[in-house]
Amino acid sequence: MWLKVEALQPTGSFKLRGIGNVCQKYLLNGAGRFISSSGGNAGIAVAYSGRKLGIPVTVVVPESTTKRAIEAIKQENAEVIIKGKTWQDAHNYSATLTDRSSVYIHPFDNPLIWTGHSTIIDEVIKSNLFPDVVILSVGGGGLLCGTIEGLRRNEMINVPILAVETDGADSLSASIKAGQHIELEDIKSIATSLGAKKVATAAYDWCHKHEVISHVVSDKDSVDACLQFSIDHRLLVEPACGASLSTLYNPVEVLTDKENILVIVCGGAGVTFAQIDAWKQLLDNNIIDEDVKESVP
Repeated sequence: MWLKVEALQPTGSFKLRGIGNVCQKYLLNGAGRFISSSGGNAGIAVAYSGRKLGIPVTVVVPESTTKRAIEAIKQENAEVIIKGKTWQDAHNYSATLTDRSSVYIHPFDNPLIWTGHSTIIDEVIKSNLFPDVVILSVGGGGLLCGTIEGLRRNEMINVPILAVETDGADSLSASIKAGQHIELEDIKSIATSLGAKKVATAAYDWCHKHEVISHVVSDKDSVDACLQFSIDHRLLVEPACGASLSTLYNPVEVLTDKENILVIVCGGAGVTFAQIDAWKQLLDNNIIDEDVKESVP
């Protein structure tokens, strides 16, 4: 098993690859301000990119965003607006903030973002690793699109992807089961970084052109994986990342005949160990609900 540890990016997640790429391109086209909506990680990446490029940034986040993620965005000198219960609410509001001098940076649905994420696979191939399967988490589908782009650019079109979501934030899985691109009614998972009620159209379309194996895990499996990973590798990641890691601690059948398994450790800067531990205690006792989620530190 091989780990591509994107949690060690300056902003704590893989998001900086795609976000950084799109921000640089928009700056060259004359952007004077970046507007973004995010459950945390994309907003941090936009804020970081804006500070590095000397461009002011406003990030709209939903109420479910952790305090730690909000503080991380503010530490990059960006303005934070809290709006709505879900990322979709924040996204809809952020669209009203753009003007002639500002551009909206979508957190996952932009070809420039996918190209930035695709460099993950370029680096893997340069290290002489040729995986039999790639495991990654799916929220809006940006990482999925970028990974497939990278595989195909490197002539690895037959390498399948195990696309992992948490129950309650499984918009890709729901679309595949329905046979059409659908939207979830609500997000019912603590993995708020996976909280897109509808994946990017390109992500859904790829499932009909590339071998994408959908897999859904519980919040408990995700949190347990986060804690075990912190013990094994001394690195804390979000439940959104723990979802993909859980397939290593609770192996799925599709992996049994694979020799080189690549896991993209997408990271996440929005949690603390205390928060993960609190979630574990609540999930172990099967008592977590929306009110409890909001009260966790």
